[in-house]
Amino acid sequence: MAPTGTPWAPGLWRACNLFMSAFFALAAVVQVVYMIPALLTLLVGFNPLVTGNFIWRSVSVIHMLFCGLWAGGLAHHFLRHAQQSILNEEEGRNPVGGRMRLAIAVAIALFPLISWVYVYGNKEMRSSWPAHCKTVI
Repeated sequence: MAPTGTPWAPGLWRACNLFMSAFFALAAVVQVVYMIPALLTLLVGFNPLVTGNFIWRSVSVIHMLFCGLWAGGLAHHFLRHAQQSILNEEEGRNPVGGRMRLAIAVAIALFPLISWVYVYGNKEMRSSWPAHCKTVI
């Protein structure tokens, strides 16, 4: 949610959604399943109010459910079939720059949590939140 009094915030929000839509579209070249989030974010980029639409919400929830089940299945497969390390499957095959890749993976994994802590801890940001966001953990 953008602070009040910033007329450029809605445009920036739309630009971010369009950028992410392009990112997912590029990812869809490799795996077609990324077309779903590409289309969902493209729709939000054109019309932010589309998130209130029943069809948009249903497609989004079904896609997230499918992704969660798929991730669980992959984790189960990797844990059952890993020979020595779960990284033997794909990501651990290239030993060049292993520490840097690990550092990047950790940073990417921790970024949402760190961002949440920053936003939640920043009183100035919290003051602009709508009432329903102020009751969140």
